[in-house]
This record gives sequence, C-alpha cells and structure tokens, in this order.
Amino acid sequence: MVKENMDETNSGYAKHVGGLKGKKIDSALFEYETEVKEMHLNTAGMAHGGFLTFIADTGMGNAAHQVAGNKRCVTISLEMKFISAGKLGDKLIAKVKVQKKTNTLVFLTCEIINSQGVVAVTSGVWKILKVDK
Repeated sequence: MVKENMDETNSGYAKHVGGLKGKKIDSALFEYETEVKEMHLNTAGMAHGGFLTFIADTGMGNAAHQVAGNKRCVTISLEMKFISAGKLGDKLIAKVKVQKKTNTLVFLTCEIINSQGVVAVTSGVWKILKVDK
C-alpha cells in the first residue's frame, strides 16, 4: 500500500523531538520552524548537534519529496556546518532551498537561523526512489 502523505515533519522520530512546523514559500523555497526545549540541549546548555541535524535533514527531505512530485526520497549525502549556538527557548527557522532537481536526484541547501543569526548551514543530496512502498 502506497502511503499518500509522506510528510515526516511530525511523525515517527520527528514527533519524539517536537516536530517541525513547515510552509512552502514557492516552488524552490521552504521554511520549517521549531523551538529549542530543554530536551534538545547538550551538557553545555546548547542545542545538540543531532537536533540541528534532524531539523535540516527532515526539512530538506520533506522539500525534496514535494519537488519530486510526492515520490519518496532518501538522504544520500548531508554536510553540516555548525556556526553558532542555539539556546533554550530559541525559535529556530530552517530556510530550505532546492538548488536543482534531476530525474533521480534533488540537491538542497538549508540555513538554520535564530534571532541572533545563523546557527548552522547544510547541503545535501536526496535520491528520488522509483517505487514507493
């Protein structure tokens, strides 16, 4: 059975870390937001790198799925650069941009920001799967 809605911003793993609120800006731009809660902090009191990676991976994957005509997509490459700290209570916004889509791949970038500026930048490549299961 093919699952019609493959939005993973608030299901499965995502719901355990608070999910993401997303919106499509235009055909190549998407935004996802969340808030840094105590459960997202590392021992230094900053947003854990794994949480920031979740935001980027989930946001870019959801955008890839949408631009691929709702075909399932999987991450094949993800590069993350941590620029500054996200802190407790920060509203984080992930600005996702589709750089290019081919018949089999989607290339994306993501900039995660808070009220002070850039927290992390990410680039990645998603594979468009031929068969949905």
